Amino acid sequence: MSKNYGPEYVRAIAPYQAGKPIAEVAREFGLDEEAIVKLASNENPFGVPASAVQAMNAAAAELGRYPDANGFDLKGALSKRYGVPAEWITLGNGSNDILEIAAHAFVERGQSVVYSQYSFAVYALATQGVGARHIVVPAKDHGHDLPAMLAAIEADTRLVFIANPNNPTGTFIPAAEIQAFLDKVPAGVVVVLDEAYNEFLAEENQFESAEWVKKYPNLLVSRTFSKAYGLAGLRVGFGIAQPALTDLMNRIRQPFNVNSLAQAAAIAALNDKEFLKKSAVNNTAGYQQFTEAFDKLGLQYVPSYGNFVLVKVGDDAGAGARVNLALLKQGVIVRPVGNYGLPEWLRISIGLPQENAVLIAALTKALAE
Repeated sequence: MSKNYGPEYVRAIAPYQAGKPIAEVAREFGLDEEAIVKLASNENPFGVPASAVQAMNAAAAELGRYPDANGFDLKGALSKRYGVPAEWITLGNGSNDILEIAAHAFVERGQSVVYSQYSFAVYALATQGVGARHIVVPAKDHGHDLPAMLAAIEADTRLVFIANPNNPTGTFIPAAEIQAFLDKVPAGVVVVLDEAYNEFLAEENQFESAEWVKKYPNLLVSRTFSKAYGLAGLRVGFGIAQPALTDLMNRIRQPFNVNSLAQAAAIAALNDKEFLKKSAVNNTAGYQQFTEAFDKLGLQYVPSYGNFVLVKVGDDAGAGARVNLALLKQGVIVRPVGNYGLPEWLRISIGLPQENAVLIAALTKALAE
């Protein structure tokens, strides 16, 4: 008789579904890798900034030694950028690591975690991974319903995840609404404000949530270098919170969880304002390129504040998978979101103008078929 290893709540986890790699699609459909357009994983289409490449080349000479476990230089740069003490910063192997660390640091088995329907899949995975109870609050217009999330908090709730902008729907919560929520959350509940796509926000929507950390001891702000900064392959993120939270997180955090090249590249990218501006300009133009095309095709989409658009490609439950396959055959990779309960939709990352044009042509053909 076979034995079931591990706790039941771990066996119940459905592994995270990553976007298909270019090489896999090329093999599967007999396509030329160079001709494939990948708009599936919300990566920066400009790739790694030259400043980060130079920094990594300089850091490569020390790869025979362990990285700085405390990330002194990177924390110093982040401390200066966000106006908080270096001790308030926790480094992660991508912001995904910060989310996982938070769940392990603040939640016991059987306690509850609150998050929204249609929010980042890792919230559910992190909750399940510690044997916690899921409180999933129905979305409002594909985004967070903060009053309902506040009402859903129970006596055993220890963590609330909020994504702003939200992935995969692209919705945005204005600063005043988040602050009103923070004012009312019980002091014993940690709020993780996940801002992976913050740098893509228009200037009128920008606000500095790091300042809120000074007021709210139960707030953890999570950021990443994987999106706007172009460092997805290096996996480097960070959290900002008061010492009562960071102390616990650093007890859980794996030693050397951010490698030397990632630390060096992140410092360079953080100070590369020109690259960040170029990325934002391209994103704004690409969003207009996509939405104009979707309007012409008569497709419903969710207004997005990130570097992607969630678009409805049919009315039946098989629409997303069907259109996704038709796009793959044409060498275009996007992201099906059936695992989010959105089987009629696809999430499409904003690429370079020519990549966007390829997607539009391929999608037009796929829908016609």
